[in-house]
Amino acid sequence: MSSSAESAARPMPRLSRVWDGQIEPLSEARLAASVDVAFLAVPEKAAAMLAPPLIDKGVRVIDLSGAFRIRNADARARWYPDTATLPSGSAYGLTEHYKDDVRSAALVANPGCYPTAALLSLLPLAKAGLLDADAGVVIDAKSGISGAGRVPSDRTHFSENHGSVAAYGVFGHRHVAEMEQELGASVTFVPHLVPLDRGILETIYAKVQSGTTAEQIADAFTAAYAHEPFVRLTGDALPEIKHVAYTNFCDIGWRLEPGTRRIVIVTCLDNLVKGAAGQALQNLNVACGFDERTALL
Repeated sequence: MSSSAESAARPMPRLSRVWDGQIEPLSEARLAASVDVAFLAVPEKAAAMLAPPLIDKGVRVIDLSGAFRIRNADARARWYPDTATLPSGSAYGLTEHYKDDVRSAALVANPGCYPTAALLSLLPLAKAGLLDADAGVVIDAKSGISGAGRVPSDRTHFSENHGSVAAYGVFGHRHVAEMEQELGASVTFVPHLVPLDRGILETIYAKVQSGTTAEQIADAFTAAYAHEPFVRLTGDALPEIKHVAYTNFCDIGWRLEPGTRRIVIVTCLDNLVKGAAGQALQNLNVACGFDERTALL
């Protein structure tokens, strides 16, 4: 088995007795004839080419790239220029907030890892009218090396990353477009690489509306997530990456300073699970009418 066309075939011991199938060259016709739902975990350009014909043949698509996340044509042309249009029936797959859209979607655009953490943290406040969108939002994010992708670079070499923390993508990270699209607020986003294999911790700085109380904040989060199996509210006990690694959970904690209207939200998730494959599987469960927790808990 090989993980890419450029890699030699090699054993994958971790998959022993988990999956014994054969990896075959991609055939759009064979795929369309043999599946009801297809996951696309390919670069944006490939996803933009593959998804529309699969949908035309009646296959529902869950895409893990960014190709179909941005609704505004100008923003999409900047960040994902290979996606000229969005297929009819596309939905943004932030499961906890757009479940009804996911159920009926022909294409689910799985959110990015950073936006998943940011939006799960901020949308409850925005929807409750508590977030001061005019004040803007600042997001300081820390991600393990797997968040930088699988292509090796100087930045991701062990000797470069070990014992260090580095900011990147300042005023130029494409995930900002997702965040601003869903929030309707200006977002200043600075991601950092940290010497971990996996995991994201975001510290989010925002302002709430005048007169907002701690009880209203807690009520907004509880109303949004009381019945959601994969969001855990920690309140004043701020979460840590080790609490969510290798799981589909997103943990959210917060502190409010009423006198200044400042709120600090700390959110953690596993970028490879809730930030990618786990959320994709969660969307499959919702789209197909399965228990949302199937194969995830």
